[in-house]
Amino acid sequence: MKYIILLGDGMAGYPLKELGDKTTLEFAKIPNMDRIASEGTLGMIDTIPPGFPPGSDVANLSVLGYDPKECYTGRGPLEAANMGIALGPDDVAFRCNLVTLGSEEETIMEDFTSGHITSEEARKIIYDINSELGSDILRFYPGVSYRHLLVWKGGPASADATPPHDIIGAAIKSYLPKGEGAEEINRLMQLSMHILKDHPVNRARIENGKNPANSIWLWGQGRAPKMDPLTEKYNLKGGIISAVDLLNGIGLYAGLEVIHVDGATGYTDTNYIGKAEKALAALKEMDFVFVHVEAPDEMGHEGNIEGKIKAIEDFDEKVVGTVLNKIHTLGAFRIMVLSDHPTPISLRTHSSDPSPFAVLSSVDGENLGNGKSYGEASAKNGGILVSPGHLLIDYLISNWRGFVEKERV
Repeated sequence: MKYIILLGDGMAGYPLKELGDKTTLEFAKIPNMDRIASEGTLGMIDTIPPGFPPGSDVANLSVLGYDPKECYTGRGPLEAANMGIALGPDDVAFRCNLVTLGSEEETIMEDFTSGHITSEEARKIIYDINSELGSDILRFYPGVSYRHLLVWKGGPASADATPPHDIIGAAIKSYLPKGEGAEEINRLMQLSMHILKDHPVNRARIENGKNPANSIWLWGQGRAPKMDPLTEKYNLKGGIISAVDLLNGIGLYAGLEVIHVDGATGYTDTNYIGKAEKALAALKEMDFVFVHVEAPDEMGHEGNIEGKIKAIEDFDEKVVGTVLNKIHTLGAFRIMVLSDHPTPISLRTHSSDPSPFAVLSSVDGENLGNGKSYGEASAKNGGILVSPGHLLIDYLISNWRGFVEKERV
């Protein structure tokens, strides 16, 4: 049996008047996901436990079968794993965004991505930040695009720090870090503004009409989690394909091999087909592959209706379609397509509502055929709810037939 999970990050959402009270997922032309929903088994997955932030870290831990209540410590340490940074027992890893802050009287979070700054430009900035602010206690590490890392020896693991994508267009004053270590965290962010104010990279970006990376924003901190590998639990060999350090870090903790794809960017210009083809190639030797596509989530954060529809359609055609057309050549399979959490256009950030999932099995008797199309309303009205969401992967791998038969009754 071959298992493949195809995940469109933040693909789900809320109905929009502009789309005739449909969500972007329901409005998009997605014949391949519709086929999986109509021929397979359709439902909703609840990936965010009560009291937890609706982040991609918590949601994707659930998708891969981990109960966040037992293992979640923060986003930073998961990203550190993919960057090859070994954390000591007292090390605290912070996510370090390069952001664009507005210059109004009340400083605004204008852009949490610094105009999707390139990794090359960002690397120069992070190296200079580390040169000025780094020490034996503090070390800044460059990542991908706007996503970077600070490792703080003996740092404040319980600080109250807000994700920058949650406060787009808002004055930052009310959202500055609070609690343990807040004074030092805020001092570092303030000092970074002075370093970056006239940085050569920012001068060039402004001259080219692009948003500057004029501050760092620290959040998502935590110590290294304790997680048993998924591969050992199910005695299988698996891989993960993502352009995002966070997802690859979760994959490494889960025992999955990180599979790199040329042209994978974590944005709408990513190499969709390359991801699908790499997944199919990997499944010739592996039992399980998880494919993550970030683009729909980015469009949700931007509030870009047309962009999110296009990202969903590209995901359906180039990722889901490519896999569906060829996976039968590998023998028996179960394919699952889902969104980890909604990123509604109206919110421009994540919500904790359940998201649609659909599973298609090549084995007779393993499909409910309970969906007319893939989308929020269809999954709510005719589907099933898996809550807590971390149980779904165990059904998928260990006992899908039993799960389907139970739901059929």
